[in-house]
Amino acid sequence: MGSTLFDKLWNSHVVRAFDDGTALVYVDRIVLHERTGSIALKTLLDDGRPLANPSQVFATMDHVLDTYPGRSDATTMPNGRDFIRAMREGAKRTGITLFDIGDPGQGICHLVSAEQGIALPGLSVVCPDSHTCTLGALGCLAWGIGTSDCEQALATEVLRVQKPRQMRIWCDGAIPAGVTTKDLALYLIAEHGAAGAAGHAIEFAGPAIERLELESRFTICNMVVEFSAFTAVIAPDLETIDYAESRPRAPCGAARDAARRCWESLRTDADARFDREIRVDCGALRPMVSWGTNPAQTIRIDAPVPQAADMPDDNQRQAAERALEYMGITPGGRLQGLPIQAAFIGSCTNSRLVDLRAAAGVLRGRRVAPGVKAICVPGSTATKRAAEQEGLDRVFTEAGFEWREAGCSLCFHAGGEGFTPGERVISTTNRNFEGRQGPGVRTHLASPLTVAASAIAGAISAADARNL
Repeated sequence: MGSTLFDKLWNSHVVRAFDDGTALVYVDRIVLHERTGSIALKTLLDDGRPLANPSQVFATMDHVLDTYPGRSDATTMPNGRDFIRAMREGAKRTGITLFDIGDPGQGICHLVSAEQGIALPGLSVVCPDSHTCTLGALGCLAWGIGTSDCEQALATEVLRVQKPRQMRIWCDGAIPAGVTTKDLALYLIAEHGAAGAAGHAIEFAGPAIERLELESRFTICNMVVEFSAFTAVIAPDLETIDYAESRPRAPCGAARDAARRCWESLRTDADARFDREIRVDCGALRPMVSWGTNPAQTIRIDAPVPQAADMPDDNQRQAAERALEYMGITPGGRLQGLPIQAAFIGSCTNSRLVDLRAAAGVLRGRRVAPGVKAICVPGSTATKRAAEQEGLDRVFTEAGFEWREAGCSLCFHAGGEGFTPGERVISTTNRNFEGRQGPGVRTHLASPLTVAASAIAGAISAADARNL
């Protein structure tokens, strides 16, 4: 029997396998951010433990720093400055690479990892952030870890991990105009439940995936943690390999030729088997919007909001009742046309150049509706500069959006900034838990196209596919 892509990545990093199904897995790259990375470094330094390989550790400022123009170490988060300065001090003492405030490489850790070539096909990458699975779009073994595991990886370069089962999601057809991989991700989670991929590593494959540009693949891999998956992978193709070879930390000379041969071999064998398979007709996908307080509580934008009584079990009924009350939504009603007070484009899910271009295509020549606060936060400084070179920043600001510096920003309230309690926000982020974007804030998850169209309409709306 042949091997899956995940098998090949896993087996190439196993240092020692154990009878209980766990293994010591070698970690090629460790990525830190100032919120938890600073804690991990401080703990090791306080204990007198050296880093095993500082040259393979990278850090960025992204979680708690402000995204306002002209920012400094000051933050809206209480004690946020302490995290920033602790990260800076820890990086200085250990000699790791830091993308600090003002550095052209700064940005959200998952974007920076890809842009800088920290994450490359075939490598293993960990970060104390649950959305590290984003990087599986490059064909690497990437997963999020906790702070204590981060300390172990920094000190030893290995982690003991339970090998997950494997799932393939085969995507037929082509994603229609006006629909994105964010809609595909929300559809999967809504259709199969928030725990639908628990204990699995997912491989996305099929004609619809092959047609995607690389940046859109990051989005679908990013969202698998909301599906309870361990991680996701996509086999590298020519676009992936060309992208990887162009990165600042890509192999050079003879090492480049060897790396390319390795990358080209990273694909599932024809006779490999998966523990579970899901098939999706991507041609039937439509814009999706969440109605509740977890990503599984999502429907097509033109569908009626479900009744709590129709849920299959007591736990889901109770969760739906609480979500409907918190969100202020009437069962049987429609999300389409529901007034909003704010719109947010950003986060590690949807803040890449392809997302900004898509949203700008909807916004160009239009204005945000009166009374709607609209904010766009590019995911990295490099993305922000590339967007500005294309004039996208002017499209956003002329439409009435705030154009911010790079960072996690309003993806989560822990950064200190939030929307006003009771406001209804449509957002390109990955999570919509109670209070995620501020106490009492009602968050609807959607794609950049839907968020941009909703900001213009002043109510939840789909982008007109005829104009895209």
